[in-house]
Amino acid sequence: MSPAEANAGGPPVGPSGLPLPETGLSRALDGIVRKIGEWSSWIWTILMLLIVIQVLQRYVIGLGSIQMEEIQWHLYAIGFMLGLGLTEMRERHVRIDVLAEQYPLRVRLWIEMIGIVVFLLPFCIFVIWWSVPYVVESWQAGEISAAPGGLPYRYLLKGVITVAFALLAMTGVSRLSRVWAALRLPSQSTRA
Repeated sequence: MSPAEANAGGPPVGPSGLPLPETGLSRALDGIVRKIGEWSSWIWTILMLLIVIQVLQRYVIGLGSIQMEEIQWHLYAIGFMLGLGLTEMRERHVRIDVLAEQYPLRVRLWIEMIGIVVFLLPFCIFVIWWSVPYVVESWQAGEISAAPGGLPYRYLLKGVITVAFALLAMTGVSRLSRVWAALRLPSQSTRA
């Protein structure tokens, strides 16, 4: 079922099969994550063009460039990291619902809530907590690429880790508010 489909006139149902009503908080947070995720999807087009240019440069003209190679892996890392939140919001991450799909809807909602509170949000907080000093140390040292002729400003790339996990945490909080709203619905409207 697509996210736009409704559960018998109820809340939208995503690929997980959970009907989750939107909340004011989820609309606000999802809007931010969606805009950044959709904007960052242009990185893949830029990356593809740079790869084509580098291949032509290397095999037609005979010139190689360390900076071009580093730009490519930097863009790949940035695109991948900034897409984490949008991918989670659209329920496109791998989910293991083999057992959970057999449970009643309310049990599945509780499993979802526990997964967000016990695993997703603490992991995001852990990564953010440890990435901030990592970025600050890189910035204070003026870290550059170790490769001769490589790119400067390595801290900008490392800073994407913090931003990406903040976006993923925002998606987790948004989903948590939606799961909480679904659990508060009368039991007849949350039956599987």
